[in-house]
Amino acid sequence: MSTVAKARAEVLAPRRTRLGALVGTGALIRLILRRDRFVLPAWVLLLTLIPVNFVKATDSLYPAAADRLEYAHTTGTNPTFLALYGPMYNSDLGGIVAQRVGFIPVVIGLISALTVVRHTRTEEEAGRRELLGATVTGRGAGLAAALIVTMAANLVLAVLLTAGMAGQDLPVAGSLAVGLQFAAAGCVFAAVAGVTAQLSESAGAARGTAIAVLGTAFVVRMAADVGGDGNGLSWLGWLSPLGWGNRVRAYGGERWWTFLLIVALVAVLVAAAGVLSARRDVGAGVLPPSLGPADAPRRLSGPFGLGWRLQSRPLYGWLAGFTALGVVYGAVAGGVGDMVKDNPDLEKIFTRIGGQTGITDAYFASIMSTLGLIAAAYAVSATLRLRTEESGERAEPLLATPAGRLRWAASHLVFALLGPVAALGVAGLAAGVAHGLDTGDPGREVPRVLGAALAQLPAVWLVAAIALAVFGLAPRFTGAAWAAVGVFAVITLFGAGLNLDQWALDVSPFTHIPKLPGQSFTATPMIWLVALTAALTVLGMAGFRRRDIASS
Repeated sequence: MSTVAKARAEVLAPRRTRLGALVGTGALIRLILRRDRFVLPAWVLLLTLIPVNFVKATDSLYPAAADRLEYAHTTGTNPTFLALYGPMYNSDLGGIVAQRVGFIPVVIGLISALTVVRHTRTEEEAGRRELLGATVTGRGAGLAAALIVTMAANLVLAVLLTAGMAGQDLPVAGSLAVGLQFAAAGCVFAAVAGVTAQLSESAGAARGTAIAVLGTAFVVRMAADVGGDGNGLSWLGWLSPLGWGNRVRAYGGERWWTFLLIVALVAVLVAAAGVLSARRDVGAGVLPPSLGPADAPRRLSGPFGLGWRLQSRPLYGWLAGFTALGVVYGAVAGGVGDMVKDNPDLEKIFTRIGGQTGITDAYFASIMSTLGLIAAAYAVSATLRLRTEESGERAEPLLATPAGRLRWAASHLVFALLGPVAALGVAGLAAGVAHGLDTGDPGREVPRVLGAALAQLPAVWLVAAIALAVFGLAPRFTGAAWAAVGVFAVITLFGAGLNLDQWALDVSPFTHIPKLPGQSFTATPMIWLVALTAALTVLGMAGFRRRDIASS
């Protein structure tokens, strides 16, 4: 070979290597689309319909320009709404809707991150990526396929949302800005998950790190917006990608150049994920796992000791998140009364959501329902750890020992039942202390708010029991447990605003929880929820005891 030919080959070799790493991406995209053929369209359509329905509901609630201006005057300057949903840039219908759906990008970011981790690190942890790697599949094909599918789903959501909102006589430019804002949040945190999936060899750690980044971005955005334009910390909004989305100013003189920051961040994160994926070993993470002691203490012996070892660290992260949320929600509670004192229509909404006595009490009732939904997500995650261990072929060797099936299942189920007690307890305590210090009467507020938080437990336990029943009877369809959480969340958070019929609201167990601290405590619905939880738990345990291990 001539010198020129050798030099040309050396120049082209890196390019060929890069292209070879993506071989098989198309096939993996088709595989992901087949596996998620129900879940993917469901969350895209659901998160499109919610904002679209808000347009009609808001228009019927505030038909006159004067009503909208009054609403904008109260919510656009209220610390509570500013912290939870972001600023309002226009008092027209579009501006009001754009603020009211300000929390949805957080949900989209969470779903996108979980989707990427599921199709990257979870596949690798289960050993399926190594099998695919033995075929004609490039090293980076799995990561590329997961990112392409997730980001494409977000862009489809943006198109559908733009069409749905513009089709109700809202300005096309503002509708497009809202759609792209939603898609931007999903793409950013899909890319974040692409990076976290390379850092640890555990799918749980990858999910936890991605969620922690999302939570940090949300808290930074809240701190930037809580005081409005006059807040001395408003500059913090430029440190959070969620803050960038708000600063697009949908329906309020759009800043299209803000999307350039988001595109640049996504590009950097995707490039970083690709580099990290190429440099690490398959099955390993960039960060090496810490080595434990040579001998385990006696408290770690047996199924419950193993369950503690597997479940405790994720629980610590959830507890930290619940504590932070409790402090934030409690600190901004004092502004709720000012927000609605001059707006009887808004007061009617809060009263329907959270009780009949006191707007602040109604606020805490609705907030505690939200925390209950988050606790339900933790309970499902803790319960479905059983399926993770089973599908990873780690349960069968354990069950070959004297440890029985029910004892092993109980070692994880105890976290699904007691973990939410701890999580809601710290959240209620933190919110009560923060609000009590604000009002100057913590001795009164702490037990009231703490009781409102703990009242969510029967509904949370029922969701955990649903996950256990699916695991015991039809483990192949454990995704149905997450679907149940999504349905309950939509009904609980948006059902009243969408004017759903009472029978539809009653589908969610959180609808039946007494709206504490505004209402008096009613034991009957709590007893029914606990009884149903017990029945589903027995059903799930019986099904698991009788079926084959690792069956579908």
